[in-house]
Amino acid sequence: MHKTVLLNETIDGLDLKEDSVVLDATFGGGGHSAEILKRFPEVKIIALDQDASVWKSQPGISFHNKNFRNLDEVLKKEGKEKVDGIIFDLGLSSDQLENSGRGFSFMKDEPLFMTMKENPRPEDLTAREIVNDWDEQNLADIIYGFGEERYGRRIAGAIAQARKQKPIETTFDLVGIIKRAVPARYREGRLHFATKTFQAIRIAVNDELEALREGLKVGFESLRSGGRMAVISFHSLEDRITKRFFKDKQKAGEAILINKKPIVAKREEIKNNPRSRSAKLRIIQKQ
Repeated sequence: MHKTVLLNETIDGLDLKEDSVVLDATFGGGGHSAEILKRFPEVKIIALDQDASVWKSQPGISFHNKNFRNLDEVLKKEGKEKVDGIIFDLGLSSDQLENSGRGFSFMKDEPLFMTMKENPRPEDLTAREIVNDWDEQNLADIIYGFGEERYGRRIAGAIAQARKQKPIETTFDLVGIIKRAVPARYREGRLHFATKTFQAIRIAVNDELEALREGLKVGFESLRSGGRMAVISFHSLEDRITKRFFKDKQKAGEAILINKKPIVAKREEIKNNPRSRSAKLRIIQKQ
């Protein structure tokens, strides 16, 4: 069952009112939206997710099957120029990891898609295309750059060699290649040896970092004066982009930082939900 990370800290930080309009830019399991409506039944929530499978009709929520980089188009469709609060929860939901069948998890043997789209079109980029068709240098660049994987070059070389024998079709095919490429001591570390490579390929498939840059920009433009934006990130690249964007807005006199240091999960939450350990929450208020 999906557990929403930093739930109370996020909603408290948005400082909502009964008549607020909130954009849930990453609906996922719907935890933030559900808790907002529980506390503020009159709030209007506009929710987005590029994975249509997450949505089950709920009163008080208007859902759009869109990437948050296009949130301005959604607000225009809704007839809302400005909103009072925006939430970006950048983590994959447990349901997407465990039940999508799209190859997000290295713990299940599934086709190598890794796309957030429920029904990808033939022209959409997938992980299978990346590992089988991209040249070795590009593979090394994304595994190191997006995954911060120290053995990125070795893994890219192993992928390039393996695909000469036969196409890499499934998550377990890829996990086996990574396992053979990294040192034995690395395979026995606390973090699973395939974690960073899978993260890197997923980021590349979904253009996640550029989408975040665009989403933050259009999101900030869509906030009313005094409105707040909350971003929960789960790895350093996302957090770095968010931190830089927020600081730039502060320096320009366009916003104030609600928390100068990121809010992290308390010990009790980490105990109940280990994935919250890497979460960082930053909140900004538009001037």
